[in-house]
Amino acid sequence: MTMSRRPGDRIFGVETEFGCLVADENLGTPEGVVEAIKDTLFYEMKLGAIDLHSRDDVFEPAQSGGFLMNGARMYIDAVGSHLEYATAECLTLTDLVANDRAGQRQIVRAIYDLGVQDVVSVYNNSVDHFGGHTFGCHENYMVRADDSLLESGVVLLYPFLVTRQIFAGVGRVGGHVLTAGGYRPSYQEMANNPVDYIWVSNVYGVIPDDGVDFQLSQRADHIIKTLASRVRFNRALINPKWEHFYSHNGFTRLHMLFGESNQNEFAYALKIGTTLIALRLAEEGRIPESMIIAQPLIALRQVSRDPSYQWKVEMLDGSSSNAIDIQRQYLELAQAYRDESEQINWTLDNWVSILDGLEKDPLQLGDRIDWVAKRQIVDQYRTEEGLEWSDDALHSVDLEYHNIDPAASLFHAYQEMGKTKRMVDDLDIVTAMTDPPQNTRAKGRARLVEQVLQKKSRYYVFDWNGVQTARDRHIDLSDPFDTYDGVNALDAK
Repeated sequence: MTMSRRPGDRIFGVETEFGCLVADENLGTPEGVVEAIKDTLFYEMKLGAIDLHSRDDVFEPAQSGGFLMNGARMYIDAVGSHLEYATAECLTLTDLVANDRAGQRQIVRAIYDLGVQDVVSVYNNSVDHFGGHTFGCHENYMVRADDSLLESGVVLLYPFLVTRQIFAGVGRVGGHVLTAGGYRPSYQEMANNPVDYIWVSNVYGVIPDDGVDFQLSQRADHIIKTLASRVRFNRALINPKWEHFYSHNGFTRLHMLFGESNQNEFAYALKIGTTLIALRLAEEGRIPESMIIAQPLIALRQVSRDPSYQWKVEMLDGSSSNAIDIQRQYLELAQAYRDESEQINWTLDNWVSILDGLEKDPLQLGDRIDWVAKRQIVDQYRTEEGLEWSDDALHSVDLEYHNIDPAASLFHAYQEMGKTKRMVDDLDIVTAMTDPPQNTRAKGRARLVEQVLQKKSRYYVFDWNGVQTARDRHIDLSDPFDTYDGVNALDAK
């Protein structure tokens, strides 16, 4: 069944790469542990149908992951052998938050089922303070499949993207500097070593920056391109994905790379909600050229690192602005969409509220902004322990904010004290561990996952836009707005 669409309806989803620490060397490597977590999810907990086929011989071989009964996908990404969770296709912010948090709870439950909760920790942070690596939290949005957005409209989107960190940033202790001491690998080297042997670190080096104590974004120091189709050596704001994931009826997927993993549900929802509106403004040509900034990547780092919270930005015309004023300009343009839906009104109202709060006193917004909450936690720890900003213990505090186990996470302790503004409750998250969103194709695909699990099928091929359940049974799921209520793994052809 195709759901009735309202103006501004757009499919979206988020992929999160998780880090893993193993405190007991007798347990093996983190790579081995995440394999055990994945196997527990699929073989013991039976939450999904593991891939029997190779989706990609290099990056996603057979049995590296699969689709889940809640419409999402859990897998091991061969680049770095890390655990990754891609949410189901969503139409509402609350569904997205619930589905995303459900993935974290699934991982935590697997850790406890394995009995290793005392020595294994999984994090949704986006930076390795000591190794210099950075991890992705990639956003996916359905956009019009024409070149106008990426040829002319994208520069009008950059000002929004590089300044949204004032409410979407997760915060970090310290900083990194990229050095040019690496080399560019040859085509033959890349062909011979397609996965782990050649890293971005082969192309540039990463060293600690002693000149910054705390900043808004974990990713800002590591973004080196505004737009890049190849991402292994070009960490970019945007990575176009002209492929099938969200492609349907003149629309395709826009893949945003530079984001980071919000623990705070409100910040997570506002980040996605405002970005949905900014994309629409860009598609419809509503953003004036006067809003173009001079150097987006420089602005990204300057806003992140500004200890005064003035967040100055140089515009292309030579004038000076700041992140709050730039966000207010997008907000003013977005008021044209008011009353189209409750979700748009929620986004607009809270966009106003958060910008007003940031202008008045950003450090009073710890209930809604991750970087503020983390700053408060770190400052309290520094004061109690008498530490300088250079003390490595602060990096541990930073990291534990992102522990996804509610029993161990500093963020969850903060939340349990009633200090955060929530979008969903714990029951919503538990339900979303097995139930997909009810208004996208994730519903139909999830039903098919459940069916092949029930009949213990040994022949199936799942993808986002279609499922094969027998040699002569292909189920088309090409419309992401269709719930495919009538699909059946046994009789579909």
